[in-house]
Amino acid sequence: MNEVNYIEEFINYLLFEKKYSSNTINSYKEDLLKFQNYCDNNKIKICKADKNDIQNYIQTLGKAMNMNSVSRNISTLKSFYKFLMLNKNVTKNPLTSIKNPKIKKALPKVLSEEEINTLLDINLNNDFDYRNKAMLELMYSSGLRVSELINLKVNDVDLDDSVVRIFGKGSKERIVPLSQYAVEALDDYINFYRGKLFKHGQNDFLFLNNHGLPMTRQGFFKIIKKLAKEKEIKTDFSPHTLRHSFATHLLKNGADLRSIQELLGHSDVSSTQIYTHITNERLQNNYIEFHPHGK
Repeated sequence: MNEVNYIEEFINYLLFEKKYSSNTINSYKEDLLKFQNYCDNNKIKICKADKNDIQNYIQTLGKAMNMNSVSRNISTLKSFYKFLMLNKNVTKNPLTSIKNPKIKKALPKVLSEEEINTLLDINLNNDFDYRNKAMLELMYSSGLRVSELINLKVNDVDLDDSVVRIFGKGSKERIVPLSQYAVEALDDYINFYRGKLFKHGQNDFLFLNNHGLPMTRQGFFKIIKKLAKEKEIKTDFSPHTLRHSFATHLLKNGADLRSIQELLGHSDVSSTQIYTHITNERLQNNYIEFHPHGK
């Protein structure tokens, strides 16, 4: 089999069987084409690469990128060779004893509850204001990923039962409750303003942009950046910061980690444990600042 076909087969596997997002698949493909280029330049067959070949490749990566990127490339190769092993394209996995470099995870940025309240306090003067209010209330109420937000359909929202149905990574479905604030904002938007945003025919997507088409990541990012600037919120944040803030505020106010894991759609609780580090760090900072002998 042609070397390129191994990569194409793996990408198709991620797309059709694992149902990974296009962004994730593009990341895998970019990593593997980089590896293929290295193998071609060094006259190495992908199916014949051994541990020394992989280690030399990793050293090459380390000279050109940071450890986070190196670690991601190693993870990509591990998944790729595991796939080749399952398909009997190789008889030995050259990455069996190769470990990812230890990387200290940076704590995600979060907005304070005061900053969230400021951001959500939107003056409702037109159709777009009601849409923006509904999007932000929903994001903070349910901890959605931005990809989940922009792919929501109208029928995914049940205002009577105050829940939203979300299809997350790997098309995993989860049902997440809505706050009363989110229910009211969505009710107004869906029943009175969404229909006014159509320009060239209707569609089922919940949130529409200024052209009547489905909202995009870039469009949503521009909206929150504009709102943050108008409201003089100094903390630099992204759409994902709303998800981090949702989880951090839940934990801070007494929610248990397993419940937060379910709400976020994390397959492993270790992904959720990052939020305990945030609350612990804030607790320590508050102790140092406010305890008489803290400093």
